[in-house]
Amino acid sequence: MAINKSFKDYQLSEEIVRALESLNYKNPTEVQAEVIPIALEKKDLIVKSQTGSGKTASFGIPLCEMVVWEENKPQALILTPTRELAAQVKEDLTNIGRFKRIKAVAVYGKQSFAKQKLELKQKAHVVVGTPGRVLDHLEKGTLVVGQLKFLIIDEADEMLNMGFIDQVEAIIKELPIERTTCVFSATLPDDIENLCRKYMKNPFKINIQENGIATDKIEHSLLVVGREEKLSLLKDVITVENPDSCIIFCGTQEEVNHVHKQLNRSKFPCEKLHGGLNQEDRFAVMNDFKRGRFRFLVATNVAGRGIDIDDITLIINYDMPHEKENYVHRTGRTGRAGKTGKAITFMKPHEEKYLTEIEKYLGFEIQRINSASEERVQQAMSAFKSKMNERPTLKEDKSAKLNQDIMRLYFNGGKKKKLRAIDFVGTIAKIEGISVDDIGIITIHENETFVEILNGKGPLVLQVMKTTTVKGKLLKVHIAK
Repeated sequence: MAINKSFKDYQLSEEIVRALESLNYKNPTEVQAEVIPIALEKKDLIVKSQTGSGKTASFGIPLCEMVVWEENKPQALILTPTRELAAQVKEDLTNIGRFKRIKAVAVYGKQSFAKQKLELKQKAHVVVGTPGRVLDHLEKGTLVVGQLKFLIIDEADEMLNMGFIDQVEAIIKELPIERTTCVFSATLPDDIENLCRKYMKNPFKINIQENGIATDKIEHSLLVVGREEKLSLLKDVITVENPDSCIIFCGTQEEVNHVHKQLNRSKFPCEKLHGGLNQEDRFAVMNDFKRGRFRFLVATNVAGRGIDIDDITLIINYDMPHEKENYVHRTGRTGRAGKTGKAITFMKPHEEKYLTEIEKYLGFEIQRINSASEERVQQAMSAFKSKMNERPTLKEDKSAKLNQDIMRLYFNGGKKKKLRAIDFVGTIAKIEGISVDDIGIITIHENETFVEILNGKGPLVLQVMKTTTVKGKLLKVHIAK
């Protein structure tokens, strides 16, 4: 299929095209070009596409186009294997649907159920969540699916690896039969194929060739190493490679803690990420890494999903992945968005069997290399230290341009004062120079309301609303944190 030259070639509304331009989405990737036209026809889809190929936008763009703004109940459910990915997808859909005022809600474990219940009571067009928490909300009746038209299962193979497949099936059984279902996966194991056959209607299959895994985008190499030598070898590799941005994958939380502690002692700018950290810390670490506040992230497989960063130059498998799929997902963090990257794997002598599996799966042999000589490490040291001493240049958040003209206002009144979204829209749209198109997502809680003002009109609305009543009530208003 020929790749469309622009997102304008699809039948997309002006609001979606405008958001894509602000997000700097120039040309569709291969998976987007293949998926978007078929998804817009509301056909069931099975998409085999590697990580880093742009698949979130491939389903996000059609979803934002097709959901009906006026409908208050959820119209789309997206299932993801990790909390990080759920948060990432929610953010991506909010950005794509920004000017259509699409409201996306994320639900996952280790976060207040009551808070999520309140959010789900609001207008919510799209719900993104991990299977366990979605099932919780379905069983307790807090997620209403009567108006659900679309189900997206993202990273289906990882759902299987993490043991979520029974929960996914239990969720599907609760949903309306008349719906569009799309499954996205880097690999398609038999259990996923069976699930698709059981619950999908004549699905259209799209297989994006896995060219990014191959050596044209990512240079794969392997070092055989004894357990005792691993840490000193890691420091040598980092010194010689001197990457701008690097993820070091470990097999367990304990190993992450150990490696992180040792690198910290050596004054490496690094942080750690694993499932044992509380969710706020996990998000904060992810965000800082995306922005480039530190160069080295030591992580478990939790970082193999849901990290959308274009400039990771080096992946180190400090512990050899025991599942071939994990090798694909870990190394797929580099060589993204058309860039090149390196993946170096440490293998202990008895781990040959895992390598055989991985190589068979990849379809090529991973190049074995020797560790750098002491002389080479010393030669690289001054350049490494020089970069270590540089202040990091922070990367701009890709949604910064989109969000720069948006101001989020806080009002100290909500449902208890019988206030509804329509009351705020009616009042704000009467301000001279403001139209309904300047009002974004409105979120109403019991005692407070948040209103997004678009197009740089926030300061004007803020000023006027300090002395203007909503439904006869004068509310305190200020810029929301």
